[in-house]
Amino acid sequence: MAAKPHASPTAAEAKQLQDLSRAGKRLMGFCRTNLFKRLESSGSAFQQSIERHILRNYVFVPAIEYGLPLPLGSQDAGLLDVGSYDEDVDDETANDDIFSDDNSTRRAPRSDLGLGTEAEFRTRAAEGYESYAKQFKSRFKWLRPNLFVPSLAKDLADDARSLLAILKRCGEWNPAGDAKLDALHKLLTKTHPQEKVIVFTQFADTVRYLATQLRARGVQRMAGVTGGDDDPTNYVRRFSPVSNKKRDIIPNDEELRVLLATDVLSEGQNLQDAAIVVNYDLPWAIIRLIQRAGRVDRIGQKAATILCYSFLPVDGVENLIRLRARVRQRLHENAEVVGTDEAFFEDEREREKLLDLYHEKSGILDGDADTEVDLASYAYQIWKNAIDRSPELQKIIPSLAPVVFATRAHRASPAKPHGVLVYLRTSEGNDALAWIGEDGSNVTESQFEILRAAECAPDTPALPRQDNHHELVRKGVDFVVTEENSVGGQLGRPSGARFRTYTRLQRYAEHVRGSLFAPPELAKAIEEIYRFPLRQAATDTLNRQLRAGMTDEKLSELVLALRDDDRLCLVHEEDAPEEPQIICSLGLAPAAAFQT
Repeated sequence: MAAKPHASPTAAEAKQLQDLSRAGKRLMGFCRTNLFKRLESSGSAFQQSIERHILRNYVFVPAIEYGLPLPLGSQDAGLLDVGSYDEDVDDETANDDIFSDDNSTRRAPRSDLGLGTEAEFRTRAAEGYESYAKQFKSRFKWLRPNLFVPSLAKDLADDARSLLAILKRCGEWNPAGDAKLDALHKLLTKTHPQEKVIVFTQFADTVRYLATQLRARGVQRMAGVTGGDDDPTNYVRRFSPVSNKKRDIIPNDEELRVLLATDVLSEGQNLQDAAIVVNYDLPWAIIRLIQRAGRVDRIGQKAATILCYSFLPVDGVENLIRLRARVRQRLHENAEVVGTDEAFFEDEREREKLLDLYHEKSGILDGDADTEVDLASYAYQIWKNAIDRSPELQKIIPSLAPVVFATRAHRASPAKPHGVLVYLRTSEGNDALAWIGEDGSNVTESQFEILRAAECAPDTPALPRQDNHHELVRKGVDFVVTEENSVGGQLGRPSGARFRTYTRLQRYAEHVRGSLFAPPELAKAIEEIYRFPLRQAATDTLNRQLRAGMTDEKLSELVLALRDDDRLCLVHEEDAPEEPQIICSLGLAPAAAFQT
């Protein structure tokens, strides 16, 4: 970005430039990793991502050359790289690709784009820019090209040519040589030729690729479903008519034996007519894998054994994204698992952890040092499910004022009494949940249990606020603040990102002291972490990387990069929160029907 552009940016432009500058370092590694994730899913999906990257570059190149405004997508990564996320996984608009022969709003072509030369890509990209600038103008933010360094167009063009060289080297994708596809075909036609099988993948492009190729190989009574389909539930009924009570209305010739799906079907659907689940690729979030198995492992399942097959990344890709290693570590540390490959279950204790997890044994997810990362994943999935059902919530919820409260009916038990659930952000910048009973005592410290206690249907009637609601909320705040200070002291609780990062960096600094590997700024970073709370974005980033098994050396590099970007700690007085902030609270009250 130009340090001194020809024309000073407006306040809005300056904010966009600042956001782009901070995002740059994150996105380089992020896009690279997710391209390999697409490669781990299917070669076809990987090549499509490369093609779309080239098209995006060529949207910008002529715009810069002719002085036209540059389209910037929303702040989610999907618009920056449709290869990063499937439209069914994170955002329904994130993968809308407007490149089309007729400039319509259909999705990007699902096999190859039919483009090979630089000139062909430039022509298609020009059509895309025209669509952006006309009927889809409101979807983007726009920046003048003279706010960027003059070399941007050349850099983008060079990048596109490098990607074109990759496509040329790979050649046209040949499904006949796809060993992974061969293995799936064998599984469906040889190992389980009659049984119902549900095949999950992260990417809609992979669903379409598999559906096309398996159909060409003679697999019948099969369909693929993604978030782009108008009625995904119709496929569920055809695949699992008994569990959905549609046996009488689904003709035998319309019933499906094989269903290929993204995670659009991994939550909230009944698929227990089947007992075989295939993970064609492995998602980052373990909660998704649990949900996939949960679609068939539920009430009404008649099979004595449920089989879960998982395709693992080949060694070359594994060396780059460490997905298998990450899964293995999660199994050991958190009793969470993604499949039944025997290589992951080397002793009976690990098998017991697996069984405890799937039977939701009490306490299996409580008290682990790293549960807050999975809590974030779990909470995000709750939010995603809610806005999928009711998109209007995406505007309503963020606009609610802090300290908003409500009350609903709750059937109490000795372990789950009436009271108040409190969600607050502490002065250290940590999110916390508390459950305070009607007698003012703390009920549980399990954040998962508190989330589960808050669960209710959208049409749940609201009850009047209890007289002691605000008093219980105050006690909840006091408890969280006291617990955070007493358990972890200045650094917060031992399970928190701040505490763990500080202790690991201290250990690493001691290990490399006096050597050539001792980063000169590390001591300052450690001191800042001790003195000041982490920024929320830094907390989220560090939690993910700590959970993924990052080494002390890499953790040091990450912390120093965050510090260089002023994204590590709230070191400025005006930035740091002075007191805990109550986000919202929910009263758990006895309904009239429960009172005697």
